[in-house]
Amino acid sequence: MHVQDMATTLTATMGLDMRPIALALADAPPAGVRTFEGTVPSACTFWRRAESAVFYATAAQHFRCPIGAMVMGFELPEDVRAELIGLVGVMVEGGYLGADEPPRIPTLPRRSAGVVYGPLQDFPIEPDAIMLWLTPRQAMLMSEAGGGCKWTGTTPAATLGRPACAAIPTAVSRGAMTTSLGCIGMRTYTEIADDHMLAVIPASAVPQLAATLDDIVAANRAMAEFYEARKAGAA
Repeated sequence: MHVQDMATTLTATMGLDMRPIALALADAPPAGVRTFEGTVPSACTFWRRAESAVFYATAAQHFRCPIGAMVMGFELPEDVRAELIGLVGVMVEGGYLGADEPPRIPTLPRRSAGVVYGPLQDFPIEPDAIMLWLTPRQAMLMSEAGGGCKWTGTTPAATLGRPACAAIPTAVSRGAMTTSLGCIGMRTYTEIADDHMLAVIPASAVPQLAATLDDIVAANRAMAEFYEARKAGAA
């Protein structure tokens, strides 16, 4: 499915209140895409900037967020690696992370010099992943459409916690939608509302979602009417 069609389908069918965005690893900005200017405090800050424009962000522009840069698979210079070790130490000492957790945080295996971000509607190249801000109800519909809720499925739904950006490599490696309840860092930097969560859809999972989403939404609508009638009858 063309990315523009997918953006329209997701927004209309799901009733999204924020634009879906896309990202793609890249070693240089595609033709006509500007390089981001300025600095941001975290890698996830780019996600909100991507709602309004397509841009290319270099690996170095992610380095103010050592954990996010690590998760995105960037080669870290020594000073950033040292900052990462210090930051992880603070998290472990404060009881936010267990001492055995940091080595297990997922990272993208593919190296790149940067990332293209932007609205899915306007994305100029094939994305590696699509990112959505969903309510729990919307996340349930998306999980059903992707097959993650099937008791007979081989790829059960995955819902992560911290760091939220770990949902990106997890979704890409699993080939299935992955959600994150949203770590405190993500919620601080993105200012996303507490009633929304993050969903990451790898490009490989888009065809199945496109083929089943309308049917899943219709099935849920029918079941809601059925349950409402039963509830009314029991009153």
